[in-house]
Amino acid sequence: MSGKRKGLILIERVLIWALYSFSGFILYTNQGILPTFIITFSRIIYPLSIFWLQIRIKKRTNFLPIDSKMTTSQLWFNLLPVVASLLTVIFSLTNTFLYILEKLINS
Repeated sequence: MSGKRKGLILIERVLIWALYSFSGFILYTNQGILPTFIITFSRIIYPLSIFWLQIRIKKRTNFLPIDSKMTTSQLWFNLLPVVASLLTVIFSLTNTFLYILEKLINS
């Protein structure tokens, strides 16, 4: 049972990373469908979000490691990568789905 579970987790991760990589390919090779400032933000943060997400997944830590003893700068240092990465994931996937939808409608 443990082998099946690990295989399923591996397949899920490969599919998620393949979709996210494809969305990055669409983001960098084609003109974006979303507004220009969102595309520019996504193009800047996209590589950083890959590294940040991989580190979080590998360490199996909380996405928001917030403690009541943290200073304001520590809190922002933990929050900004999370917010930027989540926005980049949302924007790049939305851009990909809109791109695919546009190609399906126009063909």
